[in-house]
Amino acid sequence: MLSFAIPFPEISPVLVEIPLGFTTLPIRWYALAYIVGIWLGYLLAKRTVARVALWKDDTPAMSGELLEAFLTWLILGIILGGRIGYVIGYGDGQFLEDPMSIFRVWEGGMAFHGGFLGVTLAGLVFCWKHKLPLAKVADLLALGTPPGILLGRLANFINAELWGRPTDVPWAVIFPGRAAQDCPGVEGLCARHPSQLYEAGLEGLLLGALLIWLVYARNWLKRPGMIAGLFIAGYGLSRFVVEFFRQADAQFMSPTNPMGYVVQIGEFGITRGQQLSLPMIVAGLLMLAFAFRRR
Repeated sequence: MLSFAIPFPEISPVLVEIPLGFTTLPIRWYALAYIVGIWLGYLLAKRTVARVALWKDDTPAMSGELLEAFLTWLILGIILGGRIGYVIGYGDGQFLEDPMSIFRVWEGGMAFHGGFLGVTLAGLVFCWKHKLPLAKVADLLALGTPPGILLGRLANFINAELWGRPTDVPWAVIFPGRAAQDCPGVEGLCARHPSQLYEAGLEGLLLGALLIWLVYARNWLKRPGMIAGLFIAGYGLSRFVVEFFRQADAQFMSPTNPMGYVVQIGEFGITRGQQLSLPMIVAGLLMLAFAFRRR
């Protein structure tokens, strides 16, 4: 089974440690992924609002000054939404025993679906406050999101977390620690799907490239809501598919439920990630249909 498996590359989760007196400040790849991802998304959005001809009625979603002001709202929506979403959707009860652990984000535990809802809420309030067109702002946010997803999933791979299910495909990876040992019925080291790279490729690279092409080559911003609808449905579908290859969270697995299904009918079921992705697929398709039919 392991003859073609790829050993996990020796990459430290910490990029560099900055000396600070008697201690050091570690700069982690995961934190850097968030920072660079938001920065790249901002640059792409800034370039897009500057191209007024791309927008319906030659009117961008917002000015460059408002886009810069929205960055703070965006960051708060990502962090608070992602953390609270993880606590609600994936938490195993430790947060009830230790409520302060909710704020220790450096220990891990961020959920994309929660971050998505956090950014959505921040966008709704910001649009209401500044009287901005909601559909156009949603398109702008959708266009700028895939770079962050791409870098975030690559950081997940570097951290050797959120690994995939056991497999014998030639590109399987032997992740360090528990991932290499925790495979029922497998003798020796266990190779797994690099599901983080699957998500980086589908949700980040492919979806991001498609959105950029549709905006700059096919004028999809002329129909407000189309880009946002495609992003929401595209992410939901990509995540739903990758969940077939991704190991379920440990709190959902048991000897009687080794696949980690949260809804099970006979031998089949869906994971928590699939359960949260289904509403995104439906909502995205409805947005696409509504935007396409609207004059």
